[in-house]
Amino acid sequence: LYTAPDSCEGRCGEPFNEEDECHCHPGCEAEHNCCEDHERHCGPDGFSSSSGSISEQELLELSEQLYGLDHNKARPSDIALNPQHLAGPDETGDKQDRSPQPLYRYVNEELFSKPTYASFIKLLDNYQRATGREEEVTAEELREQERFLEEVMKTELMKKLFVFLQGKNRYSSEQEFLQDLNQMWFGLYSRGDGERDSSGFEHVFSGEVKKGKVSGFHNWIRFYLLEKQGLLNYFSHNFDGPWDTYPDVLGLQFSWDGFYKEVGSAFIGCSPEFEFGLYTLCFLARPGRACHLSLGGHRLSVQTYPWTKATYDGGRRFIATAYVMSP
Repeated sequence: LYTAPDSCEGRCGEPFNEEDECHCHPGCEAEHNCCEDHERHCGPDGFSSSSGSISEQELLELSEQLYGLDHNKARPSDIALNPQHLAGPDETGDKQDRSPQPLYRYVNEELFSKPTYASFIKLLDNYQRATGREEEVTAEELREQERFLEEVMKTELMKKLFVFLQGKNRYSSEQEFLQDLNQMWFGLYSRGDGERDSSGFEHVFSGEVKKGKVSGFHNWIRFYLLEKQGLLNYFSHNFDGPWDTYPDVLGLQFSWDGFYKEVGSAFIGCSPEFEFGLYTLCFLARPGRACHLSLGGHRLSVQTYPWTKATYDGGRRFIATAYVMSP
């Protein structure tokens, strides 16, 4: 189901990629760089057929299709950005505010009344941002999680993703997919001292504070809402993607209540389901590795990592983090 970076499960026949820890392509035996379980999975009597692996080409094609299906994304007239200072490599870590104005000059908040946005925004205040503090999940918060998943699964984008994953033998039914999304994103685990203080969703979309620094926090809607409340101070950006429509990608420097984020990459102007779906795809296809995609003819990569210290459902991994990589 989940493809471990050091295993050939679900990877038989995939093309050689020098970033991989070990390999599962047909020539790996001659090159002596196969994963240890290559024979068990990919041998003549193996568990994993090559039809279950996800090729580089399929990732490029599917990401373009999902990009085209993001019907709820912001139009160019919905957002006015004011990026101001472009930080050099030696400036991102020095905590200097080089941009006196907010990043967002204007956002059309009618976007936020769309069902996936409205249900997403309801989730953002459900978390203790400090790691090491146990998360207490109320019945209402559980309903909010279910509502968000129901709304994203109504979209053409997420239905397309499910059909693709079903065709790769990852899920047999939409219900199974929904249950796994709930666990991988909202299941709690400990980043601190044993308290169940974190989840993939909290880390990636809402943001956390660990050891005096902002951790995670890769969502544009969260950024905009906190900036509007005066709780977030935009410092500079070190990357602005090549897209002239939304979604775009920015690498950001900012301070959240005095806690600093040196580089917080984010998709700008995408719908919640786009980001949620793309990160899910990359986590299932290339966990722990760069996941190479194409959006509107431009290449980019998403990095995900599985949480390795806890599992659910007999060995499946929670999401530790997911983010778009800014060069």
